[in-house]
Amino acid sequence: MLANLALTVSMSVTMSVAASDDAVKKSLHPTEHKIIQHTNRERARHGLRPLKLDMRLMRSARRHAKWMTRSRNLQHTSDMVGENIAMGQRDSREAVVAWMNSSGHRANMLHQGYTKVGAASYTTADGTPYWCIQFLR
Repeated sequence: MLANLALTVSMSVTMSVAASDDAVKKSLHPTEHKIIQHTNRERARHGLRPLKLDMRLMRSARRHAKWMTRSRNLQHTSDMVGENIAMGQRDSREAVVAWMNSSGHRANMLHQGYTKVGAASYTTADGTPYWCIQFLR
């Protein structure tokens, strides 16, 4: 499972004001909501503030997860964001647990400077899920 994880970290770049109202949350796929929910639970367990949903990061994570799924290529985005990606985990909890069990991914998940998040997952026709979560200050 950990062999299918990848990680990148880039600092700076400010994107739009984080959005967290009910209308935005309703636009999330349940899997996207669960990725963020599990991530924020892990942050809370470590005394960190929850990350706020950012629609630009959501679009970016969706675009990148879709690209990885279509190309069947586990590769990081060239965007200047903190990012965890994975392939093959069966559900959002399994993806977050895998990231938390990897020191570099865990560092992204628990980075106290990050305040914004976007996440997505797409699945190939044969059932292989690709996961992407992105972070910004």
